[in-house]
Order: sequence, then C-alpha cells, then structure tokens
Amino acid sequence: MSLDRILARQNRDGGWPYRSGASWTEPTAYAVLALLTAGERDAAQRGIAWLRSVRRADGGWPPCGGIDESCWATALVALLPVEDLGTELHVGAVEWLLGVTGEESTWLYRVRQFLMGSPPPPDQASPGWPWVPRTAAWVGPTSLAMLALETERKRNPARRSDGRLNARLAEGRGFLRNRTCRGGGWNHGSTQALGYPSSAYPETTGQALAALGGTGSTGLEASLTLAQRFLAECRSADALNWLRLGLQACGELPPGYAAPAEIQFRTVPEIALNNLIEGGRGLS
Repeated sequence: MSLDRILARQNRDGGWPYRSGASWTEPTAYAVLALLTAGERDAAQRGIAWLRSVRRADGGWPPCGGIDESCWATALVALLPVEDLGTELHVGAVEWLLGVTGEESTWLYRVRQFLMGSPPPPDQASPGWPWVPRTAAWVGPTSLAMLALETERKRNPARRSDGRLNARLAEGRGFLRNRTCRGGGWNHGSTQALGYPSSAYPETTGQALAALGGTGSTGLEASLTLAQRFLAECRSADALNWLRLGLQACGELPPGYAAPAEIQFRTVPEIALNNLIEGGRGLS
C-alpha cells in the first residue's frame, strides 16, 4: 500500500525526505496532504510540527531547515488545511505569496531595461512567481502559487472580493498565457530559445493546466489536446501526476483512467500525489 510507503519514510524529526536523508518542505507538505486525506492524523501532525519549526519570520518557508531564504514551497504549505496548520501561519504564507514576483517584473529591473534601450518582451507583460525571490519567474512556481491563491478564494468567502488576491491571480493567468508554447503546452517558461520556438514539456503543461483549470479559464482546447497526447505517451511518474491533475482540474481526465503498470512512483512527492489523485481529491 502506497500510504504505508509514505509512513515508513517519515524522519524522526517529523518531516520527510525526497527518498531518504534530511527532511525537506516539498515532500513534507505533499505527505501531510496525502495523510490528512487518508485520516492518518498522528503522522500528519508530526509533519506539520516540523513545518512550523522551519517557518521563517517573513511568513514563508525555506526548501529545508538551515536555509535562510523562503521559496516557492510556501505555496504547498498554503494548501494545507487552515485548521491543521493554524490561521496565523496560513495567513502568513498567503501574504508571502502575494508579495513575491519575478525579478523581471519589478520596477527597478524595468527602469534599468528602459534606460538601456531594451523594452521588455511581450512574454514579460504579466508578473509570475519565481522559485526564490529576486530571480526570474517560471511556469512551475507560478502554477503552484496560483493553485494556493485560488484554493484560498474557495475556502475563504471573504477573500473572493480581495482585490489584491484577484489581481495577482489575473496576473498569473496572463503570465501563463504569454508563456504558452507553439502547440498549446508549456515548458519551464521560455517560448523561444536561440530564436527558435521552444517545445512544451508534459509536467509543466500539467502544472499550468491545473492552475488555469482551477481558475475557470477558457480557450484551452489546444493545450488539453496536447496534454491528452502527453498522457498517452507518458512514462514519467512526475509528469503523469501533473498531467492527471491538470486534466482533472479542467474536467478532461478520461473516465476510469488508470496509471500504466510500468510507471513506478518512487519519491515521496510522487507517491503522495498519486495517492491524492487516485483518491479523487487533487490539490485544491
């Protein structure tokens, strides 16, 4: 049973590694989500205690303990149930996400580019989210931040009229639209490489669809067609998870779809996400 595999990998400090070794925020957040959904509250609460212990003063989370920098994994923590994480920590995570943007969207960067005679390219018109602050925005962290903020809107009625949150979600949608590759999918964020159109990747296509589908976006027909093709050809556990999440969010996952028997879910994030998908829950 895959849930047993998650429980067996929990470290003594309460967190989880990717496969073995030290605890990291990403696998711990995914493991806690899967365990809470399955009713394994004792192990999940130990994981939450570890997450609380590494939270930074700015309201965000580092990739692991001992690193003095909050990062994209804050979005995963923000997806945890408020009643389990705690209201103060949850609000801090959401506020951190609202305050972070890709470096190419900051006023200082744009003024510098203007003075150098280099206007921003069209794909930088809308701000996204970076992996870590003061770096460029990418599809992966943008998609996860949008999932966290849209989940906040759904859970908290007061947030549905929050202008700052809604504006940031609109910017995220614009970022993903601008970074769409030819054919409808997404890679890590570049539509052109050395002057040539870049190709889409299955995992980032799934992530972007999960974010856009969650916000009720339309006009995704080409992207969904490509995702279905990727799903039929996929042999990567990570990509398969995200393609299923993306198609599920858009209501386009084939009924009764089962992961191919040859796909091996090895890391804690892979195992936990597969559990959430097969349980019909997803991330939101």
